Amino acid sequence: MALLAMISLGAAAQQTVEVTIRDYRFSPQEIRIKAGDTVSWVNREKRTSHSVLFPAENGLESDRLFPDEHWQRSFAQPGSYSYRCGPHEEMKGVIVVE
Repeated sequence: MALLAMISLGAAAQQTVEVTIRDYRFSPQEIRIKAGDTVSWVNREKRTSHSVLFPAENGLESDRLFPDEHWQRSFAQPGSYSYRCGPHEEMKGVIVVE
């Protein structure tokens, strides 16, 4: 019974947090999540495509996200993960995993 409670608690603790891409920025620009959580980026622009690029992680990059498309990634390890838009270097964000 205690094992079942621990498994349920662990599953309930994981969540998905949304980052909106609009007006050539990520919103929110910085988020704090727990290890095991997922971040979902959603492009809410009308005509522009974007990507999510992690330069410090061997250039890990999503496909181009066209309007209303999304991409998600789970973060297992604590740390700070800086990212930017591939085609628009001025667009930056950071995920802090606790």
